[in-house]
Amino acid sequence: MKTLIVIAGPTASGKTAAAIKVAKALNTVIINADSRQFYKEMSIGTAVPSPKELQEVKHYFVQNISILNDYDVATYEQDVLLLLKKLFLEHDQVLLTGGSGLFIDAVCKGIDTMPDIDQAVRERVDNLFHEGGLAALQQEVQRLDPEYWTIVDQKNPRRLQRALEVCYQTGKTFTSFRTRSSAKRDFNIVKYALLREKQDLYNRINLRVEIMLSKGLVDEARKLYPYRRRNALNTVGYKELFDYFDGKISLNEAVEQIKLNTRHYAKRQMTWLRKDTEYQWIEPSSIETVITDQALHG
Repeated sequence: MKTLIVIAGPTASGKTAAAIKVAKALNTVIINADSRQFYKEMSIGTAVPSPKELQEVKHYFVQNISILNDYDVATYEQDVLLLLKKLFLEHDQVLLTGGSGLFIDAVCKGIDTMPDIDQAVRERVDNLFHEGGLAALQQEVQRLDPEYWTIVDQKNPRRLQRALEVCYQTGKTFTSFRTRSSAKRDFNIVKYALLREKQDLYNRINLRVEIMLSKGLVDEARKLYPYRRRNALNTVGYKELFDYFDGKISLNEAVEQIKLNTRHYAKRQMTWLRKDTEYQWIEPSSIETVITDQALHG
């Protein structure tokens, strides 16, 4: 049976480099599961693979859509499953790598069946957001579903709104609808996650932010500023610079907030991954040897 090899991990842990090494060793391709790397207009702030890296190994779902287009996890699941049918005709193993746990889970486990939401409930949540802002959404999710609060992107209003809609509609937690049995897949799935010491990871995050700035992150964000209300741009690295452009904070404050918020995001990613006992945690330096040996010899 064909095998999907997942390489996950927190932001800046080295997933791209690791996946390329493994893909070259197995003579296969990579499917991207970083939801912000889908967008053509977002290069520097999302740390997309470099042109050289894209030449080394064929990548799918990298800068394939525009920020002006809506694209959700359910569509991604369908698109990846269709692509895998084709790829498995040529490859025994295919790699799936990225830091968006929700998108990885969609491919591996399927999308949870959520209840339909009444218009009145949607309006109630919309009003909460308009009247109380992000803080009101955060407080409600933390109160109604503390388990989901620990893993959700706490600064993504759409994710928070969706959780509240389900809570208000059903009287149950959003988490309770995310724990159903996994969908059956006609391929094997093996999951690996990159393990780094916390301070090492934080140092890598800080360094990557500085590298992004040297490559022109501020100019990239300025070009995207007119589209700042698009969901794709509700992303660490851009949001903070938009506040700088609005005169709310200084550039130095924006940079420090990017580093801090990226570290917080990495912590949430780790929490998400650790809840899934199927992951094998591996040091980045040994991942190529471990994965290729298991893939080739079982």
